[in-house]
Order: sequence, then C-alpha cells, then structure tokens
Amino acid sequence: MDKNAWKERLLSIYQIVSSDKTKKGARITYGVAWNILLVFLIVIVLGTAFAGGVGAGYFASLVKDEPLRSYDSMQKDIYNYEETSEVYFANNVYLGKLRSDIDREEVKLEDVSDYLKNALIATEDEYFWEHPGVVPKAILRALYQEFSNSALQSGGSTLTQQLIKNQILTNQVSFDRKAKEILLALRLEKFFTKEQILEAYLNVSPFGRNSSGRNIAGVQTAAKGIFGVDAADLSLPQAAFIAGLPQSPFAYTPFTQDGTVKSAEGLAPGIERMKTVLTRMYEEEFISKEAYDQAIQYDITQDFIPPEPSPVEEYPWLTFEVEKRATQILMESIAKEDGLTMEDLAADNDLYNEYYELAYKNLRQNGYTIHTTIDKEIYDKMQEVTRNFPYYGNDKAEKDPDTGEVVMEQVETGAVLIENSTGKIISFVGGRDHSREQTNHATDATRQNGSTMKPLLVYAPAFELGTLQPASIIPDVKLVLDDGTGKPYEPKNYSKGYNGLTTARYALTKSFNIPAVKAYVDILQYRPADYLKKMGFTSLSEGDYYNIAMALGGMTYGVTVEENVNAYATFANEGKFVDAYMIEKIVNKDGETIYKHESNPVDVFSQQTAYLTIDMMRDVISQGTAAGLPGRLSFTSDWAGKTGTSQNTNDSWFVATNPNVTFGVWIGYDTPKTLEPSYKSLSPGVRNIYLWADLMNATYEINPDLVAPKEKFEMPGGIVQRSYCTVSGMLPSELCADSGLVATDIFNAKYVPTEADNSLIEGRYVTIGDKRYLALENTPEEFTQEGLLLSPEFIEKMGGKNLSDPKQLIPQGDKWSKILVPDDVIEENGKVPAAFTISSSGQTLTWKAHGENDVIGYRVYQKTGESTSAVIGNVIAGKDLSFQVGNGQFYVTAVDIAGQESMPSNVIQVGQVPDSLNGGDTETTTPPGDNQDPGNGNGNGKGKGKGNGDTPGDGDEETSSEG
Repeated sequence: MDKNAWKERLLSIYQIVSSDKTKKGARITYGVAWNILLVFLIVIVLGTAFAGGVGAGYFASLVKDEPLRSYDSMQKDIYNYEETSEVYFANNVYLGKLRSDIDREEVKLEDVSDYLKNALIATEDEYFWEHPGVVPKAILRALYQEFSNSALQSGGSTLTQQLIKNQILTNQVSFDRKAKEILLALRLEKFFTKEQILEAYLNVSPFGRNSSGRNIAGVQTAAKGIFGVDAADLSLPQAAFIAGLPQSPFAYTPFTQDGTVKSAEGLAPGIERMKTVLTRMYEEEFISKEAYDQAIQYDITQDFIPPEPSPVEEYPWLTFEVEKRATQILMESIAKEDGLTMEDLAADNDLYNEYYELAYKNLRQNGYTIHTTIDKEIYDKMQEVTRNFPYYGNDKAEKDPDTGEVVMEQVETGAVLIENSTGKIISFVGGRDHSREQTNHATDATRQNGSTMKPLLVYAPAFELGTLQPASIIPDVKLVLDDGTGKPYEPKNYSKGYNGLTTARYALTKSFNIPAVKAYVDILQYRPADYLKKMGFTSLSEGDYYNIAMALGGMTYGVTVEENVNAYATFANEGKFVDAYMIEKIVNKDGETIYKHESNPVDVFSQQTAYLTIDMMRDVISQGTAAGLPGRLSFTSDWAGKTGTSQNTNDSWFVATNPNVTFGVWIGYDTPKTLEPSYKSLSPGVRNIYLWADLMNATYEINPDLVAPKEKFEMPGGIVQRSYCTVSGMLPSELCADSGLVATDIFNAKYVPTEADNSLIEGRYVTIGDKRYLALENTPEEFTQEGLLLSPEFIEKMGGKNLSDPKQLIPQGDKWSKILVPDDVIEENGKVPAAFTISSSGQTLTWKAHGENDVIGYRVYQKTGESTSAVIGNVIAGKDLSFQVGNGQFYVTAVDIAGQESMPSNVIQVGQVPDSLNGGDTETTTPPGDNQDPGNGNGNGKGKGKGNGDTPGDGDEETSSEG
C-alpha cells in the first residue's frame, strides 16, 4: 500500500470517530464501566471488612482461655529449662556431667560467636530485629489456610514464636496453639529485649546428639559436644552447621545414638543444610563472597570430635555415689522448706520416695555444680592398683537362686581413705569391675567386720567405763555362756587353743577371741553398742545390743567399709567422731552456694581412752596379726590398726589410722563364701594387708605429706606409766617381782591399780596323780612340796568352778613355769585310810591306788626286828604305784592329807632274811597293827611311776596359739 492510500484510510477513521453518534456511544460505555468498577470496589471493601471481623472473632475465640501472663510469669517460663548438673573432683578439677535426659549448658549471649547468632537469624528469622514478635504475612497465610481448607503448615514461625512453643506451649500443630503462640509472642516482645529473647532461644533449642550419642540442647552444649569448642570460638562453617540443626535436629545431627559418626549418606542432609545456611548468610550480607566461597568448600566432617566417655562410663562408682549423696542433700533441703525433717521422711516410705524423686529431678534438671572431696590422682591410682593386684584368690561358683544358672564370682574388694580432722573422703575403691558387679563395696555393701569390731565395741568402751586398762588381765580359757536364748555360746580362738592369763593389750595384739567376749560380757549391761551408734553405724538392729557375738563382729546386718573406717578415725580425733562426707558444696546455676558441708564432731570417748586404744593397736602392727605390714610399706608412719576375719573366713579386713588419715580395706565374695586358706602361699589376712599396703604406697607416691605425716599421736594428759604384776594386773608384790613377772604399761590415771598383787602365794601342795592340792596344816611334809601357787581366791576370780581345767590359766613361757595351779581343795574325809594289799615282782613292790580320795601318799616300811620297822621311802599318790627294794621284809601304809595313816598292808619278803626277823618263816605275813611304829622318817626309796618321793609331776598342759 502506497503513501496516499494510508492517508485516505486514516482520514476515513477520523471522520467516523469524530462523528456525534460515535461520541454518544463512547459516553454510555464509560458510564457503565465506571459503575461496574464502583460496585466491585464496594464489594471488595465490604468483603474484606467482613473477613477481617470473622478472622478477628475466630482468633479471639482461640485465645479466650489463655490467661494474661505477667512479666514474672513469662520470665520464669522462658528461663525454666533443664540444665545438666556438673561434678568436680577436689581442688576444682572437672569430672563431668551427671546423667540427664538431655545435656544442656547455659551460655550468655556475649559468649556466643557472631557467626552463630547471624547464621540462626539468617536461617530461622531474617526479620528478627524488626518484627514485633510475629511476621504479618505468616498470620495471613494461616487465615488463608483455614478458609481455603488447604493443607495446614506450621512453618514461618519467628524465633520469638519458637521460644514460646518450646518453653510455654507444645509442639502440637493446631490453630489453637498457633493463635496462642502469636499472642504470647507479641506479649513477650513487650517484656523482653531482642537480646534476651535471642539468648533464651540459643539456650533452649535442641541440637540433636553429641559425639557420645547423648541428646543435647543449647548452642554451648552443641559447640562442645560436636566440635569440642566453646560457642564463642566456632568457625564460620561450624556455626553454619549448628545453625542448621534446629529445623530437624535428629535428621541433621552427625552422630548416631551410640556415638558413632553417620555414614556419608547419613551426613549428606546435614551438610546440605549447612550450605543452605551459608547461602542465606551471604544473601543477607552477613558474610562476604570470599568468606562464603571458603566456607562452602570446607570439609566440616574433619571437625567432628571422637566420642568422649561420660562420667558414668569412666567413673561409674564415683558418679553414682555423688548422685546419690547429692540427691539426699537436696531432699533434706526441700523437706526442710516444707517443714519436714529426715526423721519424718524415714517414718513414711511413700513420703520418702516422693521427696527423693523430687530431689532427683532437681539434680538432673537444675544445672548444679557439685564439688566433691575426691582427689582425682589418688582415686585414679587406687583403681589401677585394684585392677592389677595379683593376690585376690580364685573365682568360685555360685548358683543364681532365680535362674539356677551357675556363675563364677570373683573376690571383691572395697576401700575408703578418710582425712581424720575433717571427715573428707579422699578416695575409695568401689570394687574391681563395675560392669560385672555394680554394688559399691565401699559405701553400700554391709558385711560382718570380724575382729575389727573389738577396739570399737569392747576395748575402748571398757576403757571408758573403767572396767579394763591395757594391762588388765583376762583369762583366755574355755568359756561357755548363755547366748540369751537359753542356748550355750562357746567362743573359740582362731587357733582353737587357749592362751591362759593374758593382758588386754596382748589379747588385742594377737586377736584372741575369748578375752574379747569375756570383756564384752562384763560391760554388756551398759549397752556398749550405743558407742557404735555415736560413731555412725547405721545398720544396728535391736538384737545387736544384746548379742554376745557382737564382740567378734557378729552383727545382724553388718557394716559398710566407710562406716567401719570412719569409726576408727574417732581414735585419731582424740575420741571425737567426725562424720565422713564426699560432697563439699553444691552451687546453683546462678552461682549461689545452696549447700556447704559443716562438720559437727560428736564426743564418743575421752582423750585418754582414744590414746590407750591407739597405743594398743600400734602393737597389732609391730608384733601382732598385722606384723607383716611394715615390711610391705615403702614409707613409715605412726600407724595403729586392727585386722579382722569374720566367721568361716568369709571376710577379711584391715583398718589402720595415723595422725592424718584412716584407711581400711575389705575383701570377700559378694555371696559370702570362705576365702581360700592359702593362695600363692598367702593367707586371706596377709593378702588383704598386701592390698592395703599397695594402695597406701600408691597414695604416698602422689601425696606423701597426706599419708606419712611427721607427727606422731600425742599422749594426752591423764595418762601415767605404772609397773604391774602380769599375773593379776595389780601392783607388783614381792613374790611377783621375785618371779620376774613384772611389766610396765600405761594407764588412765583414774584407773591405775591401787592394791598389791594377791594372786600368788608360797605354799605347800600335794600331788595326787596329775592333780595338785593345797596342803593342810597337818599334812605330813614328806608328801608336800614348796612352790609358787595361784591363790584359790584368784582362781575363783578368774572363773573358779566354771574353769574346766584351772591349769589353762598358766601361759607358756619360762617365767610362768614356776607357777603352779592347785586343783580344788581336797578336804580330809574324817576316816582313817583302810589297809590294802601289795604284791611284788622280783625286787619291786607294787600296789594299786588307794580307794580313799584324800590319800596323798604311801610309806614303805622294812622290818628291822620282830616288832620293829623303819620307813625306807615315800611314794606320792598315783594310779600305778611301785617301789624298788632290796632283800628283806616290807609293807606299805597309806597316808591321807590330814596325816592319818592306814593299817599296814600285808608283808612281802624279798630274798633271804635273817631268822631273827621272821623266825624262819619265809611266808608273807601281816604284822599286827599295834606292833607297828611307822614313824615319820623320810626315806630315800627309788620309787617308780607317777610319784617318786621327791619329784612332783609337772601338770602344765597349756599350749599357746595365735589368734
């Protein structure tokens, strides 16, 4: 088409448009369109207003039951999050965290890396610093979802809303919860600054698992648990990785439940999420392009830390013990706030359990810092020595009563080291292998304490009551008592023998059982078990107060190693009991000390009693049942201690104390069984002493000043040294001194002996067979012997008729060999002994013992004429009697203790005799009694048999034994 044609067409169009008809039509169309638009706008406005009203009304209906929360209420809720309690060794050495459902450690906002703060804001809430708690478009989206009936979503929440959801509401997906979340978020922003809200969010959000597989919350716990650094020291890639975790903590966490790193496939979602975070940080201009490029290429897997054992895994006995004691402390505190005492709780099991659970929950959630008394180096070394000790003994089979399965039980051990003056438990050994047996053998297991009971229950109380002193004499002889139920109780020494008269000191040194029981019976009326209660024994039964076997450790339930050792520290503390403890203090997460241990010493014994007991127990180590200890120790100290073996050798103990510390060790099977009498040529007692020494040597290497103080136990005033007679414990008499039976010991000045010894007498005695009796005034001297005797009064005091054999009173030893024990006094029966018959064999006259029990000897006569005779010998009474003679005629008479003589026996002729004596008659005849003149001659016959006229029998059947 040419140019002219275009012009013509345009002119034609103009003429049509500019015509009146066209203009009129245009005006009508515009009017209609405008009216339609106005109607449409009106409809939109009215619809919007209606929808807004409906939405507002619906929103109001959702939150109508939500209370109007105050600042204090919201502050409590926002900051009320669980925080794991931490434990420290002594000297502020970190141990670790206690068990909890989730590990969490609080951190201040200023101690969090800017990388991490910016990463969380860029990823979770880009408008955090501007919005009032919610983002309006999120509200509109929620309304749209409701009215359009589209799928409900929960995304788009601000950090403030997420904090509300975690701390006040729940994770439930509903408009009811969402509406309340919005309302509370708006209110929270009015009360708190953005910094406070961000800090709270950083501490409450979950972050999956740490390298040990435990659940974690809070950025500080995440930083340390995933990368091993504080939240303040996170690098950009590390911060981005952590910031990505809250969206799906367990999907993105790099660790499995057992603490291993996930596979490459399992790690991929978390790494992709980290890259998303970095991208958003770059887009929001929190990081530069260069920083972004470096971080996006970084291999974050190289920063994951290896698993770290929890305190429960590394220090199981210690962790559980601290947890138990801390719970009890908190329980007592909570009960006190409610006006209750521990006695109230103990009287009601349900109430006790309620407060225990409450305290336990507080311990696990409230982020306490618990400081203990345990020295880490010493504790670690003791566990090592315990694991490697080679002399426990062989395992023994034990049948499970429930399953019938036979298992092998190993010898277990428990040990406790206590600082005397404070009661601090410096270290302990709970057992050999916690994975095999979880019982804490130091603090929880109760066992019979054997002879370690003797100083605690017998000797120290007896010293305190004044019934004994170290030099007091106690008879170690057969003893049969009523056990309180009408049944006989006969204590036995370990050796099964008897040791005669012994001092309390020596009886303890050698651990003789019978003297301990005898001394205990003498004070039983004073309830000596009360002393045990004062010294912290918690498992005493009412029967223990009256049971005679308690003297030897025969308790109803037994005692723990801790309690036994703690009681021994009383002696080192001059008679004051200082209760042992393991928790030094507990600090809450605000830094306030809510508990601090305070010692409250209890007066138990006087200083004098404590020192006397200490001094006696020194002898146990220097020359008694623990005499092997000094040679095993690598250092010296002023140790005083006691060994102990329970019935059937089920338990072996050794407890010793010095001026600084008290240490005790126990060994035995969990199910009581006899320890091997000999293992690697060592008895159970020696094996236990070796373990004690090895543990002490190891402790000495770490802290010599603690276990080897230069000081010795100091003798208090009121202690004096005196000589005494070792027969009676009284002041030495001349007879005692002449016999070499005087010794020296220390006494409480209040109870020194004041009377001279009256146990020894010089006197005549007669022997009948193997028994000795005191002579009467008219007993013929030729049948008596002079000697040093125990007086009948003293024998009566030592047991008298209850003694099955009084000769048991005499110990073995050269000095004691001079002392004789007369049997029961024999009295003259009032009758003249009857005549009896003798016989001969060759030149030996023989006859049987006279039937009268008061006959003490026999006179042998030889006829010197038809009516005269002479005594040629005396024979002491015995069972089988004989006398050697030459040629002649002989007869014998019996003499009783009063000197009365029987009629002559028949006459025996030996060999040829002159006719002047027998008138040629060689037959045996019996001379008439009225022609006899026995006389009182003291012949020198050569009698054989039990008696011979000048040599008495010994009769000393005593044997010594070691307890």
